Amino acid sequence: MKRAKDAGQDLIEIAPQAKPPVCKIIDYSKFRYEMAKKEKESKKKQKNMQLKEVRLRTRIAENDFNVKLKKIRDFLEDGDKVQITVMFSGREMQHKDLGLAVLERVQTAVEDIAVVEGKLSSMGTRSFATLTPKKKDSKNKK
Repeated sequence: MKRAKDAGQDLIEIAPQAKPPVCKIIDYSKFRYEMAKKEKESKKKQKNMQLKEVRLRTRIAENDFNVKLKKIRDFLEDGDKVQITVMFSGREMQHKDLGLAVLERVQTAVEDIAVVEGKLSSMGTRSFATLTPKKKDSKNKK
């Protein structure tokens, strides 16, 4: 502490668990700035997973389906969860199997990059499925 005081600096304990504890003689404000900088840098690297929703109809045209499928793939590749919602109207309510068929069609189209979280469910005039991106293997990364 005397050496730190003579140098006009602060004595900062870096690793208190070590035997003997590790300390540095540096300016405390500079130390706080460097720690804040490291924390900010680590926050940049983290990706917050969001839930994105894509709505479909039971009688969707082939090209429209492909456009929605491309958007679903983009969301999944970005690391976001995707909730697929199939909406029914009028007499379509009597044919919920068509909606489940659309959900299964999406599921099979993206099974290489996503898995279904839970099971396919229906509530009211809508059917749902939630897709979660598969974990990337460190061996397969380039």
